[in-house]
Amino acid sequence: MSIVGIIANPAAGKDIRRLVAHGRFVPNNEKVNILRRVLAGLAGAAVGRVVMMPDAGMLCHQAASGSQHGLETAMMDLAIDGREEDSTRAAMAMVDMGVSCIVTLGGDGTNRAVAKGSGSVPLAPISTGTNNVFPYMVEGTVAGLAAGVVASGVVDVESVTVRTKMLRVGVDGSECDSALVDVAVSAVPFAGARAIWDMSTVHEVFLARAEPDGIGLSAIGARLEPVGMADGHGLHVHIGKPGAVVSAPIAPGVVEDVPIAGWSRLSPGEPAKVGLDPCTIALDGERSLRVAPGQAAEVTLTLDGPPVVDVSTALARGSEAGLFTRGT
Repeated sequence: MSIVGIIANPAAGKDIRRLVAHGRFVPNNEKVNILRRVLAGLAGAAVGRVVMMPDAGMLCHQAASGSQHGLETAMMDLAIDGREEDSTRAAMAMVDMGVSCIVTLGGDGTNRAVAKGSGSVPLAPISTGTNNVFPYMVEGTVAGLAAGVVASGVVDVESVTVRTKMLRVGVDGSECDSALVDVAVSAVPFAGARAIWDMSTVHEVFLARAEPDGIGLSAIGARLEPVGMADGHGLHVHIGKPGAVVSAPIAPGVVEDVPIAGWSRLSPGEPAKVGLDPCTIALDGERSLRVAPGQAAEVTLTLDGPPVVDVSTALARGSEAGLFTRGT
């Protein structure tokens, strides 16, 4: 039986960038509607079972209770406390259950938490957060259909997914955490509101991706050298004078001139030292780690990130395999 997991973050799209920028606000009732559309797509791809992470907003519970598609749905028996670790533990449990694909609702931060537990299980990330670098803007029904194709077993999974990169952060020789898109080093000595929005506090940025149409810190690197998800390198950008100035959309509705002191490519497997001590380190846009005075931090790019479903290719391969065809 094909099994698909769903992890939805009720807090995604509600951080301080609604106040300091013009970030999109996605209310919980719209997230429920998206999930119902995902379930419709999964049913259309003949998925056997759907397991869902419980959440404080009861998004998955409401979506499942309102579904009219006859899917077998189950809420995981998982204690939650409203922290990102909930998503990591849920992803790990889903892997143990044998899910073939995980659909996520959230932003870069949500997917970072999921990726820490999902291993090699493909992700179908739907953007409902602030920055849309890792998750994509896709209609829920279509995302559900694509996830169903991956779970069906009728297509070669590697042919319909793209393996992503990771940025792994170590302190004093021990790995502490990771990011999917960007690692920013901030001079602010505390996490505060967590979200990075004031470029005057940013010292340097490590990027796994820098797509021309991206938003957030990765857009800074995109103005210097575009780097796609499948490219085998990243970027290391030093912020400050003297040097060039790039104009980049660092947040929704906010385009800033950012001074660049220098930049270079980031090669896989080669640790790059963090040049500020003490500091706080933001992972995918949110301050998460504090480096104390005297500690040495480094960032290493790896090519072992989670595979991501290519929706268009997955649907095409599913059609070719006859997944959506009945009769002759």
